[in-house]
Amino acid sequence: MKREVLAAILAAAVSCPVLAGPGVDVASFVKRDQFDDIKLSPNGDYYAASVPAEGGSGLLILRRADNKITASFSLGTNTYIADFDWVNPERVLISTSRKFGTLDTPALTGNLYGLNADGSDNDILVGQDAGSGDPGGLINTRKIESIAAFLLDGLSDDDRNVLISVYGFGPDDFSRVEKMDAYTGRRLPVARSPVRNSQYVTDGEGVVRFAYGRDLDNNNRLFHRPANASDWTRISDWELLNDEDVTHHVEIPLGFSADGRTAYLSVEQASGPDAIVALDIASQGRKTLFRDDDSDPVSVIHSMGTPYPAPVGAFVADGRPRTIFFDDGGAEARLYRSLEAAFPGHEVRITSKTSNGNLALVEVTSDRDAGGFYLFDTVSKSASPLVARRTWSDPSKMAEMRPIAFAARDGQALHGFLTVPNGSNGKQLPVVVLPHGGPFFVADNWGFDPEIQMLAAAGYAVLQVNYRGSSQYGRAFSQAGAREWGGKMQDDITDATHWAIQQGIADANRICIYGASYGGYAALMGAAKEPTLYKCAAGYVGVYDLPLMYEKGEMRESISNRAYMHDWIGEKAQLGAVSPVNLAAKIKVPVFLAAGGHDEVAPIEHSKRMEKALRAASVPVETLYFPTEGHGFYVDTHREAFYTQLLAFLARNIGTTSGATAAGTH
Repeated sequence: MKREVLAAILAAAVSCPVLAGPGVDVASFVKRDQFDDIKLSPNGDYYAASVPAEGGSGLLILRRADNKITASFSLGTNTYIADFDWVNPERVLISTSRKFGTLDTPALTGNLYGLNADGSDNDILVGQDAGSGDPGGLINTRKIESIAAFLLDGLSDDDRNVLISVYGFGPDDFSRVEKMDAYTGRRLPVARSPVRNSQYVTDGEGVVRFAYGRDLDNNNRLFHRPANASDWTRISDWELLNDEDVTHHVEIPLGFSADGRTAYLSVEQASGPDAIVALDIASQGRKTLFRDDDSDPVSVIHSMGTPYPAPVGAFVADGRPRTIFFDDGGAEARLYRSLEAAFPGHEVRITSKTSNGNLALVEVTSDRDAGGFYLFDTVSKSASPLVARRTWSDPSKMAEMRPIAFAARDGQALHGFLTVPNGSNGKQLPVVVLPHGGPFFVADNWGFDPEIQMLAAAGYAVLQVNYRGSSQYGRAFSQAGAREWGGKMQDDITDATHWAIQQGIADANRICIYGASYGGYAALMGAAKEPTLYKCAAGYVGVYDLPLMYEKGEMRESISNRAYMHDWIGEKAQLGAVSPVNLAAKIKVPVFLAAGGHDEVAPIEHSKRMEKALRAASVPVETLYFPTEGHGFYVDTHREAFYTQLLAFLARNIGTTSGATAAGTH
């Protein structure tokens, strides 16, 4: 199948100009990918693809033999495909999201729909809209329930039934697992979680064996049950299993061996990165299979051509991603090594495969390339291109993202990334320091990012640092960020900026700090703590009045979230001193603030209070507020307006690579 043929079938190959000349075509960077996801059916006869549609997104099913569309699914304007999975060779289950009220960003509905490959039997099976008579509820015979349901296990040996996880809409509810008929929606109870906010892991027989989650006290707990029992066991009964408030570390189950006798766990360590451990269920013996010197395993690689996809390896986010395997001589290891050799400088992931393992969809991406899919025949060892995500983006004109490492002021090893404009010598550049959001359980990673590429195309080097508190470098590194808002986390960002100056990368007179969410906080806090280091600061959907988090927004709405704020952010009475809204008089550089009126994570009141404080301190400030947007702008025209204003703001204050700067920046 030719790439351009499938692109046309997906109705997504809208022409868009490649960047040319000194200007930046903001629309080409803001423009969304041609498709969201593509998955191969278990027998290889079909593709299913989620694609953008007018005012929403839809699902197409294509017959692989002749590229013909055999089925389509859409619920119309404001409804989107959140996820989908083949549950047998002929049927797909679909999870949806929707724009609610005046909110621009879609939110998960918790509805599950079924669709046959030939387009028949298109119906809602479970969820809050089942039987409601709403546009999303296609039949009215099912009980109306205030629940959200998600696919847990497609049960490879059962073409009729699946396992689903079912959640109430209370933030601290206990969930349950049910077996559901994938055609009728009829459900039977299977298991109920012993812990709130839980997730589940099944074995090769489709039996729910692990449940894990974060309880009201913000501690993670892991429970196990034997294959032939219904009762859950926790640490008080089985010493090897995890209870964070006792063991002071977290263990996450990754899956089972095909015979169910061995469980694979990601296990935090007292210091250093996490390990992957094999746990013998019968003897409770443990064996460490892998542990890197500085980076955690971040995602699992599963076996191919077997009924149960057992864990066989993992990706490690060690600068550029790399793969590790429990058995370097295994079939999956050999396959990945051959694919990695065929696409040097790229990250290669097998995203779906046939049940016999003969065909696989392979996604190939890099820092300069948003990526594309190849159909790989594991028998003939041949790969044919399928479709690219962004046909209008020329990788040769994109910028390189380089992994970096340095020591903070206290000796802590830090990692991050530096992206320099394409064709630049990498010296004495205007720099945008870009702290990531979160701040916890999040990290910057190597790969294609339209925002970073846009900034590089505009002439800026982009500096990212995984400050302490970030994930992917072990428990101690993450825990070191607890209650360090405005403290050591901020110092790490400052130290990264000084490192870029010392290396000759950054022109010390042309550095701006910009970020979103926590990154917005860090941008304003950086300008307050280091009034001569940055020449401007920009905050996007940021939090600037930390005590307000205890009064307004979704973080205060559940007991577990309030425990999280207590443990990770700090006591309300102590947070005023590290809130940028109270430090506006220390900020001496221009500021740009952007926010959404329906943001429940960082309510717009944060930005409006910050704006008021800056104006009272006679600090130059400009704003961009969209009343209907949430935590991050979703509508393309709003995103284009934001980035156009951001680039203009940067140009006025730190210029571009060409050296054109605004008065007063030197």
